[in-house]
Amino acid sequence: MCGIVGYIGERNCIPILINGLKRLEYRGYDSAGIGIVDDDSCLIVKNKGKVSLLEDKLESLDLKSGVGLGHTRWATHGIPNEINAHPHSNEDNSIFLIHNGIIENYQVLKKGLMGFGYKFISETDSEVLVHLIDSFTKRGHNLTKSVQLALHEVEGTYGLAVISSKEPDKIIAARKGSPLVVGIGENENFLASDVSAIIAHTKQIIYLEDGEIAVIKKDEFTAKTIYDNAIEKEVHEISMTLEEIDRGGYAHFMLKEIMEQPESLRNSIRGRIIQSEGDVVLGGLTDVVEKLANSKRIIITACGTSWHAGLVGEYMLEQFCRIPTEVEYA
Repeated sequence: MCGIVGYIGERNCIPILINGLKRLEYRGYDSAGIGIVDDDSCLIVKNKGKVSLLEDKLESLDLKSGVGLGHTRWATHGIPNEINAHPHSNEDNSIFLIHNGIIENYQVLKKGLMGFGYKFISETDSEVLVHLIDSFTKRGHNLTKSVQLALHEVEGTYGLAVISSKEPDKIIAARKGSPLVVGIGENENFLASDVSAIIAHTKQIIYLEDGEIAVIKKDEFTAKTIYDNAIEKEVHEISMTLEEIDRGGYAHFMLKEIMEQPESLRNSIRGRIIQSEGDVVLGGLTDVVEKLANSKRIIITACGTSWHAGLVGEYMLEQFCRIPTEVEYA
């Protein structure tokens, strides 16, 4: 699952976003990026690979901003690369967004937008969202209303966060089928796909529910449905430690690992099986395909449950690839 972190307030958002993304690395990802508003314009920095590489990039640029979004991506549409990484922006770079989930009707929406002259640079379904929102702002709607109207046309799931340089005092967030939480601070507020990303900064948490939109300012939070009905949200006081949050309510990590196996399996194949083409995409192996194809022998090193996975891999590699394979307990 992808990771989302957002911040709006009086501090420099970049260290907060980077540290939040590091807290979400356990989810797995293939690329990372952040977007900020800098001098009334949007600036996006992203890369394929680790959050640490993104951090190095940002340190060399010495940027500062009080509002921004960070994202780690696990590819579902489009190969893992810098272009497909989030955030995605509109043509004039005045709106950018990050998105978790899958837009099922993105091809229909994309075709319609291309008919209006919109150009796409990535292979992702998420880029469709930013252009769709942009199309409503061009009709005179503000950012909040544009997000609402865009989501009326969307089929699928989303955990969504949007920023506009024309309305830099707010983050718009929306949820359907992909978790989002808002953290309430003093003259600052936070957004994340998981409490663990922001718990170091605040214990005051609001959970967004499906079909809800949040307007997050540094000193204000409001929520409504995508059909514009106002909602009163309850603020929850989180008393758990980071370790307790990471355990996800389970007595210990072993039990958590056992119970999360179905979700782990779904996450491991999500975006990698292309049913319409009868193909698979194994992005993590792209750079070593030739070496693997020419391998005479494979050794898998692993520990714990990964060792059991390695034993399954040994069986499959020897059966289907006819390559001698050994599994060593690390």
